[in-house]
Amino acid sequence: MKALYPGTFDPITFGHLDILERATSLFDEVVITVAVNTKKESVFTKEERIELIEKAIDGKEWAQKVKVVAFTGLLVDHAREQGVQTLIRGVRQVSDFEYEFRMALMNRRLAPDIDTIFLMPQEQLTFVSATIVREVAYWGGELEHFVPPHVAKALRGKYDAIRAKENR
Repeated sequence: MKALYPGTFDPITFGHLDILERATSLFDEVVITVAVNTKKESVFTKEERIELIEKAIDGKEWAQKVKVVAFTGLLVDHAREQGVQTLIRGVRQVSDFEYEFRMALMNRRLAPDIDTIFLMPQEQLTFVSATIVREVAYWGGELEHFVPPHVAKALRGKYDAIRAKENR
């Protein structure tokens, strides 16, 4: 069975990786789907996010069960194109659940044949979000507890350039 794990992954965090590992224990194949939202400015390009994800999973014993793709549009349309009937969503806290529950209901209305399952990360990762990681990175904080080393390095490079530009 195949599942789709969508998100912006801007950047991928240890929480995302924990959910992905759990998903690979439940499904034969997991398609990580990097959402490209033209209305939202990302720190990393679509190509950079894909590369960061691929490097983050490289060498993991479950990596052969993962495929990384990008998409724009309705998630249920993409799921059908991928031949997927299950969406995976990570839920860290009640506020996540409320949002994800509404999205799951909308997806069910649009595509009754596609189900959503919710997975929780390890307890120590429940406060980690890409938004918080970006904020810590912007201010030059320590990132190693939240993202893989190559992601931390890429974030530092992006935000060093942004801060340099702002301080001109």
